[in-house]
Amino acid sequence: MASRSVRWLVMASVVAAGAMSLVAATTASSVAVSAPAPGSVAPHPFISDPINGKTLTFPPTTAYCLANLGLHCYQPAQFIKAYNLAPLHNAGITGAGKTIVIVDAFGSPTIANDLKVFDKTFGLPDPVLTIRQDGGIVPPFNPTNSDMLGWADETTLDVEWSHVFAPGAKILLEETPVSETEGVQGFPEMMKAENFVIDHHLGDVITQSFGATEETFPNKQSLLDLRSAFKNAAAHGVTVLASSGDNGATDAQLNGSDLYTMPVNSWPSADPLVTSVGGTMLNLDANGNRLAPDVVWNDLNTVGGGAGGGGVSSVFSRPSFQRDVRDVTGNRRGTPDISLSAAVDGAVVLYFTFQPGREGYHLVGGTSEASPEFAGVVAMAAQLAHHDLGNINSHLYDLAEFGSFAGIVDVTQGNNTFGPFTNSDGTTHTVQGFSATPGYDLASGNGTVNAARFVPALAFSSDR
Repeated sequence: MASRSVRWLVMASVVAAGAMSLVAATTASSVAVSAPAPGSVAPHPFISDPINGKTLTFPPTTAYCLANLGLHCYQPAQFIKAYNLAPLHNAGITGAGKTIVIVDAFGSPTIANDLKVFDKTFGLPDPVLTIRQDGGIVPPFNPTNSDMLGWADETTLDVEWSHVFAPGAKILLEETPVSETEGVQGFPEMMKAENFVIDHHLGDVITQSFGATEETFPNKQSLLDLRSAFKNAAAHGVTVLASSGDNGATDAQLNGSDLYTMPVNSWPSADPLVTSVGGTMLNLDANGNRLAPDVVWNDLNTVGGGAGGGGVSSVFSRPSFQRDVRDVTGNRRGTPDISLSAAVDGAVVLYFTFQPGREGYHLVGGTSEASPEFAGVVAMAAQLAHHDLGNINSHLYDLAEFGSFAGIVDVTQGNNTFGPFTNSDGTTHTVQGFSATPGYDLASGNGTVNAARFVPALAFSSDR
């Protein structure tokens, strides 16, 4: 134990004294997805449109959104500032040489063009974007199908905002033919696609902006039978991420329209082989400077948004990497592990053209945003480390011991209590969630990140 403490004290000193020296030395409007009002359930995937499908002909500023929509919204430059990405990007740490894998049902027929317009709008370089269908042939896109429209919105968010964080990384979009809703549906095709990617060494980090409540699976074994891709990823050094959910401490029942009236958790976020990415709310000025510390995302009762998922698993016991937070998780796997921006009151700007009559700029929020953003962070760390990182959870919890020295910024305000909401039987409920506290908690995990410190710290940690 003493040698471990010494090792990590040295690591903390390196990060605190000059982590960026390590960086510097390295070269190289949709109508389908509407805002879930109190009493309704946000659809899968984990995404929310705070302006009810309204299309804008220009990329809105924070000032415009506050004056006209009653909420904050943010453009890429603001997050580049807020997450301290510029020192990395300026030093060539952009995810270059790494590939972010995005898995979404159906995909978007216009994503290649939409990404180019998004990049031109915000001054970003065009990445190498590859689209594959290794989970099965996707049916033709139907712009009147609300399910396909929702997933096209999701696809756009995943591609455009993972690119913001890691503008030099390649992007592989794996489109799958069956929509994931609740229970087993859609997962076999998604896992088939992920296994193909891993077996053929096509990607370095996989992001999943979807999930199903653990209790909606027929039984525990039916869920466990779907884990092959995550075991495969761990064996081959591929990092896997998943969104923690948008309904706070609860989540959807099997019918997809009602919420559980007790705390529940979702998979794949709850899987110990996956890094669970929760949601925060940022308060930024026009330049991306913080006006207040980040808090747990929970804007259900202000703008009709949602709250970051988090809690303990009913399927998985506490993994070894959570041994030091057992006072919080008990003997169960706790989520999330880390959190990034997901708030509807703090939505990010997208550009898409997949729906006739709705071509233009849109706003979205949800932990579907947080997971691809963190995928960009992982891609940069893998570039800096000169190798893939695999399951990063043990490193993440070790780094959390050193807090801001290692680029992990504690979130100590807010909670993910969810409600009031009304189920289809007419009953109204509030599910008591978890509060952010100093250190690890079931609302924000270990907190959020200062990328300029966290990326080299994670790269360094992966080499120990």
